[in-house]
Amino acid sequence: MTEPDTPENLYERFESNAEFQSAVDRLLQCDGRELRIFDPDLVSLRMNSPQRIELLEEFLTASRIRKLFISVHDTEHMTGYCPRLMGLLARYAHAIEVRRTDESIRHIQDAFLVLDRSHYVRRPVARFFRGALGIHDKSEALSMYSRYAEIWAASFPAVSATTAGLR
Repeated sequence: MTEPDTPENLYERFESNAEFQSAVDRLLQCDGRELRIFDPDLVSLRMNSPQRIELLEEFLTASRIRKLFISVHDTEHMTGYCPRLMGLLARYAHAIEVRRTDESIRHIQDAFLVLDRSHYVRRPVARFFRGALGIHDKSEALSMYSRYAEIWAASFPAVSATTAGLR
């Protein structure tokens, strides 16, 4: 009897904006059901880029059970400068939820994306592009998933696809 193939862990550091963008794109192409994003304002994630929106849409359309959770300190960039992301939110309102952090945790300086409890992209300080990509790194991804749960609990619904704010 042979053991099933277990995916090999991958850990890669990045130091530049281009490497960060590549890491995010690679993460978005991984298999998974729930993508969780925590970022101060989504500016560095290029959430209005056609390529980034295409990857997010491919992620959401791959399965009806896929979900996208976004938590930010400030929603101004998203609502004012990301019409493609807002359009995605309108088309997939059933699968995307956006929250804004409470004042009590606005001092948090890192930023990360975590896919399920297996893959992640993390920048320890959001204003710098230095960080790491982890694929099939369940221990670190689980830690970030737990951290995200704490951030989510200290956040409130903030952005809606409808002008009335109703979903």
